[in-house]
Amino acid sequence: MGSHAFQSVVQNRLFHLDSINVEDFKHVCSQTTDPASYPLAATVEKNIPIYDATRFDPLNAATTPALQSEWHHILESGPGIFVLKGMYHPSRYGDTLAATNTAFQHIIDKERQSPLGPKGDHFAASGKNDRIWNSFSKHAFVDPSSFIHYYSNPWLRTVSESWLGPAYRVTAQVNIVKPGGAAQESHRDYHLGFQELDRCAAFPRSVQLASQYLTLQGAVAHSDMPVESGPTRFLPFSQTYAPGYLAWRREEFRAFFKERYVALPLTLGDGVFFNPAVFHAAGANGMEERTGFQRKANLLQIGCALGKTMEHVDAVPVVEKCWEEVREIYRRDGLSAEVEAWVGAVADGYPFPSNLDRRPPAPSGMAPESEQEMVLRGLREGWGRERIGEELRGLQRESRGHQEV
Repeated sequence: MGSHAFQSVVQNRLFHLDSINVEDFKHVCSQTTDPASYPLAATVEKNIPIYDATRFDPLNAATTPALQSEWHHILESGPGIFVLKGMYHPSRYGDTLAATNTAFQHIIDKERQSPLGPKGDHFAASGKNDRIWNSFSKHAFVDPSSFIHYYSNPWLRTVSESWLGPAYRVTAQVNIVKPGGAAQESHRDYHLGFQELDRCAAFPRSVQLASQYLTLQGAVAHSDMPVESGPTRFLPFSQTYAPGYLAWRREEFRAFFKERYVALPLTLGDGVFFNPAVFHAAGANGMEERTGFQRKANLLQIGCALGKTMEHVDAVPVVEKCWEEVREIYRRDGLSAEVEAWVGAVADGYPFPSNLDRRPPAPSGMAPESEQEMVLRGLREGWGRERIGEELRGLQRESRGHQEV
């Protein structure tokens, strides 16, 4: 073969960064939602189907499968977003929403006094808005009664199973945007949306496409959200652009998003759900300062049951047992392919799930340090067996869920 590059006849398993084309993106985003495709929707506005939860019973075996099929189609190959009006209708959930907002404010007030300092955030400047990481667990500790009523809403299960199937797992984060709060840049979301570009590009096409099937994004409005307050901006059909996880950072894509995004007003208790691959961004709260109007949402990231390994492996004792020999190999050979392969086998390279209060994303990054990154740092810095064990245990300890506010 010599030094000549081998030319395969099969398609490259990776997306080429230089093959991303904004004109292709504009083409897929030029589609129009056909209301006839979603007969159970009350209306379609700005390409987004809107459903009225008060017209249906989520436990009705005659209508629920049809609703779920419509929602699945919307999320997969349709516009990618739908609104469920009255999901937490104030006539039934008014007391629950009020108690939940009180619980959230209690958490915010307590955390402002925290020695951990200002909140880390992926897109907004730290401390600019109010953010609660893991509002799910914290809500339960502060007010278990409203937590029970809030998360026992049957619509939550109906929506989640429409995209993820059974055995899904709910996580939640609160975002409260104050008057003058700036808009986010458009982006895609978890999983691959939280990876740096080079890291993301290393995942094959199949995983790029699969990422969107592993998470359902949603938000429940905990205040009215007039358009001036900046409800989430969406670019319908953008989830159908296959290499979009590699494209969302590019200026030409962000410029097109700013030209073509849509945003719908929401009222207290409405739900909005979307494919995480939809290009989206929280809007700017343009309400006048004197109004003091805060846009409040409980953001839902609901995970598919299948994104887990068959067995749980604790990296710490494995790394400790092997550390002295691996460290000697590293001293002799440096970061060889063999050392990299060993690190990839024994330690977790994906830093989620995590406790983002204790382990916020690095200032220049999207995610905390992973076990693999820590092991490699330990090799570079010459840590001993005791140090690597302590550091990894600390990482695991700080990554665990919140205990009590």
